[in-house]
Amino acid sequence: MESERGLHRVRRAAALVGLAWTFAGCAWQPGLDRPVPVPEVAELFPRQELRQEMRQGEDASRLAWSAYFTDPALRQLIALALDQNRDLRIAAYRAAQARAIFAARRAERLPVIALSAQADRARVPGDLNLTGLPLTGSQFDLGIGVASWEVDLWGRLRGLQDAALETYLASEAGRRAITLNLVSEVANGYLRLREADERLALAHRFTDSRALSLRIFTRRMEEGATSRLNVTQVETLLMQARALGAQLEQSRAAEAHALTLLVGAPVDLAPTTGWPAQGEWVAEPGPGLSSDLLVARPDIVAAEHQLRAENASVSAARAEFFPRIVLTASAGSASSALERLVAAGSTAWAVSSALSLPLFDAGRRQANVDLAQARRQQAVANYEKTVQGAFRDVADAFSARRWADEQAAIAQGALAVQTERARLAQLRYDNGAAAYLEVLDAQRDLMSASQQLVQVRRLAMASRVGLYAALGGGSLSLPAVPEVP
Repeated sequence: MESERGLHRVRRAAALVGLAWTFAGCAWQPGLDRPVPVPEVAELFPRQELRQEMRQGEDASRLAWSAYFTDPALRQLIALALDQNRDLRIAAYRAAQARAIFAARRAERLPVIALSAQADRARVPGDLNLTGLPLTGSQFDLGIGVASWEVDLWGRLRGLQDAALETYLASEAGRRAITLNLVSEVANGYLRLREADERLALAHRFTDSRALSLRIFTRRMEEGATSRLNVTQVETLLMQARALGAQLEQSRAAEAHALTLLVGAPVDLAPTTGWPAQGEWVAEPGPGLSSDLLVARPDIVAAEHQLRAENASVSAARAEFFPRIVLTASAGSASSALERLVAAGSTAWAVSSALSLPLFDAGRRQANVDLAQARRQQAVANYEKTVQGAFRDVADAFSARRWADEQAAIAQGALAVQTERARLAQLRYDNGAAAYLEVLDAQRDLMSASQQLVQVRRLAMASRVGLYAALGGGSLSLPAVPEVP
């Protein structure tokens, strides 16, 4: 009879645990996730010429960096940077931390099943028991059960899990944003290095030309065919060309060091000459619809996930106002002798539940709700700012591309004009119709125009890099988040 009653209690306890599990599976969460707000941005880019350019080129959200950057040397640098850059590794380990936190939060919603074994032996003095004689006894326990399980009726643990999940997704999107920024930085660093090489080659050509002119004018002065003033003027132009060359050498060394740091490994950055045409190293992206930007830009995606994480944190903070129910259960055997631990009749079990609800906490729970709500409002503002900034980045990138191309065309024309001016000035001096100072000014302006053309060409190419980054960059092949050793 007693055994039947015990069996009935076990079944009733099991039914209670099953009912609690059902409730936990469909836990109610106060304050469900709010929809992501729609920032106040234009549906299309405001300027008519930008609208026209939006329909040109390939969709950047589907254009991988390896398809966009076609220069072989640049491709090699970007691939090496994606593998070796330390900032990218730091971001990967941040994502690994967020993933581990999510796994821990998810595990908190499940019961902890533990195996327990205990052996006790004690002596009780005679004046502490009814027999009046000292007693020595032993107890052995062996069992398995639920050590502690909180029934998540109000969604507190679910809110913490959702917040951890969204934080992890935000860290992954942030890692993509860092990757996109790394790709654009390597591309811009490579362009600045190529610009320095091209400008150095021009400076060396001017230096050699001025050195030859100095030898000719020195010989003329020795023969009395020209004055010392003209020789000093040629020397001035030569010194200017040498000073520019030294300045460019320093600039190139700094760019090479910065690019090596970006890549994260030693690379061959030998000087190269020859400026590639636009189509030889980049494709032409087009942004498509403005709504595509909201899902293509990884920084926007990260801000959205962070907003959802704060929404879940508000739900978890509000659930603190509801009772917390914790269940524990165990089943096994117990005996006063070790050899009878597995004998018939040694079965033991226990089921317990606890309910707790703080009645007074000096406003701690309300303060936590207020804190979570304030963080959510901050996340809303950050999301709106990120979206608005993204639209501005795209508009700026299109403007930069358009006007940089126009500046390059103007600089090309200015160089042609300065080249003709230098030729005519030299012709006038050779015919005795002008002083050498006129030739000196024309040569100086020609050197400046040639240097400026290289700079503007680099800016035009950099505008393509900026546009690609502003549009979200397309597919980025990220390495797996490393396992923490």
